[in-house]
Amino acid sequence: MTENDDQAIPPASTGIVGLDDVLIGGLTPERLYLIEGTPGTGKTTLGLGFLLAGASVGEAGLYITLSETEAELHAAARTHGWSLSPLTIFEMVPEAGFSDDQEQTLLHPSEVELGETVRNIMAKVDELRPRRLVLDSLSELRLLAQSPIRYRRQILALKHFFATRQCTVLVLDDKSSDEGDLQLHSIAHGVIALEQTLSGFGAQRRRLHVVKMRGIRFRGGYHDFEIERGGLKVYPRLVAADHPVEVPDTIVSTGSAEFDSLLGGGLVPGTATLLSGPAGVGKTTLAVQCMVAALERGESAGYFLFDERLPTLLKRCTALGMDLRPYIDSGKLMIRAIDPAELSPGEFAGAVKDSVEGDGVRTIVIDSLNAYLQAMPDEKFLTLQMHELLAYLGQSGVATLLILGQHGVVGDMRTDIDISYLADTVVQQRFFEANGEVRQAISVIKTRTTRHERTIREFRIDVAGLTLGDPLREFQGVLTGSPKFRGDGGVLMGQGAGGQQAAAEA
Repeated sequence: MTENDDQAIPPASTGIVGLDDVLIGGLTPERLYLIEGTPGTGKTTLGLGFLLAGASVGEAGLYITLSETEAELHAAARTHGWSLSPLTIFEMVPEAGFSDDQEQTLLHPSEVELGETVRNIMAKVDELRPRRLVLDSLSELRLLAQSPIRYRRQILALKHFFATRQCTVLVLDDKSSDEGDLQLHSIAHGVIALEQTLSGFGAQRRRLHVVKMRGIRFRGGYHDFEIERGGLKVYPRLVAADHPVEVPDTIVSTGSAEFDSLLGGGLVPGTATLLSGPAGVGKTTLAVQCMVAALERGESAGYFLFDERLPTLLKRCTALGMDLRPYIDSGKLMIRAIDPAELSPGEFAGAVKDSVEGDGVRTIVIDSLNAYLQAMPDEKFLTLQMHELLAYLGQSGVATLLILGQHGVVGDMRTDIDISYLADTVVQQRFFEANGEVRQAISVIKTRTTRHERTIREFRIDVAGLTLGDPLREFQGVLTGSPKFRGDGGVLMGQGAGGQQAAAEA
């Protein structure tokens, strides 16, 4: 079969939706592919899933094992809820091979065993004529070969043999050879590398990348994956340019006419709004109010909760007159409480993408970026991943609300990471002290889509929602957290019954 023929034959599915996406459809049939990775990265699971995917469309599958026993393979399959009955398992290390009459001393064991092993593999393939084959693992053949030259010749012989048998082959390798041994890479039609790393805290992180793939396009770079019940779950690296959508230019309300005015009209679909300020200043409550306004318009919303416990969030929102349970029960609101120590960036991006494309979510809240960013200090390019995620959400017409906490309460406040340049709108919330009371101020630092108000206003959140006061023109230095009063205080907001009621309920 020529390279031009590759374009005409439909690709062979790997049985993993995310990996097929990475490979732009799947593998070119009747070729030999290398799956490499250290023990525990999921090679065997991938191989079994590949054969079962073929069996589901009527393609015979053969699993040749030189390292694991058939009983071990069946046990591994049961953990995924699989039955291997549609497949043929050929175990190359029978118990008879350990008897005394199998021993010989005239020749070096490698000279006999390597040739015998390869002949047995070929004989089994000729007997069953499988359309899909997994050979596990090449490390055993490498040990039998003893020399790189004999090893390469045997692999080339197997490759040409399989090519004449119309068989798509996955060979597994545990990378037990020297790091510089790239012989398999040059022989194989394609190479997929699986990796597993441990961070200082939390679960292990797994990722894969396509080293090479002849004749087809594929999505380069690293792609996170997990081993779950049912096989590998691959999260393709999010590329915003691959998901263009026409975005409406209508401005939507935040649920507060005063806050809409401060923003220059409201929120614009396809933009990201960053709410920054110290702990307790009202960032989450403000984001929830904007989200509830979207829900009341009949839109779907998604809330990714990193910091708070879900029962605490629901109780607090109910005390402020924003009961979220009816929206959750109706399916219009999807809230996912996330443990960032157990989540990879790719899985998080995949969850966001599924909520947009699967659930039709038009408003997303990420609360907060601090927990997400700090829980993965080893992810060097996390900010770039966040940039790609926000670009994707923008192109999808989703209004995104990002919450970023700052250290301190008043005075000089700092954040662990500055991502304000990623946001289209930045809203600053601050505490300030006046007349012996701790008060709250809000201002819009920038917007890229509207002409926003430049004033700094006092605000209050109670059961009546968000209420804004007059501009704090008699103060200077409010945003620094150390304001200087230059008036009589007549513009300050009163406490109000609503604020007392909310405080009592909280």
